[in-house]
Amino acid sequence: MRRPLALLAAILLVGALAVPAPAADGDDGFAIKDPRITESSGLAASRLHPGVHWTHNDSDDGPYLYAVDGATGETVARLTLSGVGAPRDVEAISVGPGNKLFVGDIGDNLGGSWPYVWIYELPEPKRLEDATVRATQYVVKYSDGARDAESMVVHPKTGRVYIIDKKEEGGHLYEGPAKLSTEGDNVFRPVAPVDLWATDAALSPDGQDLAVRGYFGGIHYAWNGGKLQRKGRLSVPLQGQGESVTYSADGSRLLYGSEGTQSPVESREAPGGGNGDGGGAGNGARAEDGKNTAGEEGGDTVKVGGGAVAVAVVVAILFGLARRRRRG
Repeated sequence: MRRPLALLAAILLVGALAVPAPAADGDDGFAIKDPRITESSGLAASRLHPGVHWTHNDSDDGPYLYAVDGATGETVARLTLSGVGAPRDVEAISVGPGNKLFVGDIGDNLGGSWPYVWIYELPEPKRLEDATVRATQYVVKYSDGARDAESMVVHPKTGRVYIIDKKEEGGHLYEGPAKLSTEGDNVFRPVAPVDLWATDAALSPDGQDLAVRGYFGGIHYAWNGGKLQRKGRLSVPLQGQGESVTYSADGSRLLYGSEGTQSPVESREAPGGGNGDGGGAGNGARAEDGKNTAGEEGGDTVKVGGGAVAVAVVVAILFGLARRRRRG
């Protein structure tokens, strides 16, 4: 009986160590090849065009959005926004209900001195081709004064817009009005602290999870109606200047982008993404206090899934049975 048991144990062990199935086309990482995109500062996975990701330059470019094919890294469309003023410091892009694109011209290279910033809204085109699209421009102010920000998310169910300001010691999640208006100012108010110097953020497609990234790390929050609950750290890749993050359209992956020519977009499993729940609260072996099961804080760690643990238990039982037979 030793050979069949050993063979079965080996098969199970190989299965446990096998490389996970690759992500869907466009969700397993790519390099942006368009030489016009040198300061990719925001990233949003299209819901209308699977595998396509929208991005934009930081500043000194113009009112342009780029649709990048995640399978090839090539630009498949460039949109020119009309009906808006000259962008100042575009830092974020997000997809809202009804396949609306929201663009956050919310950065402030003057250190938080601009009295107002802008958000642009436009329909995502059904056809991917170079085109001019009319956008709606909204004036945004903060209830507690001007500030710099690089992170903006739109709730996928309600369409409400949120901004996270950028502070080295950590900032706040700001909530906008229930519906943005072109009449007057849209005042955003702080609703929850964020423990990170945030460069971008993304809400999961089901609206249950918030991923916030910085230059050297990230945090996963349960959304909880905007009353954030910290769940743990994200495994953020080390990048030259980490500027962007988005959930894949199915919520199973997080894609992290960086500035620079031929900049890479790297893919990681989203918290709970391996459970098929669209980015729910689970996160492999990570505990809710932000530590992994080895008790070490955040960073890039090896995660051991429940399936691998179960296989290890089966293997141990099989070897135990073999030993008992040998003793008999």
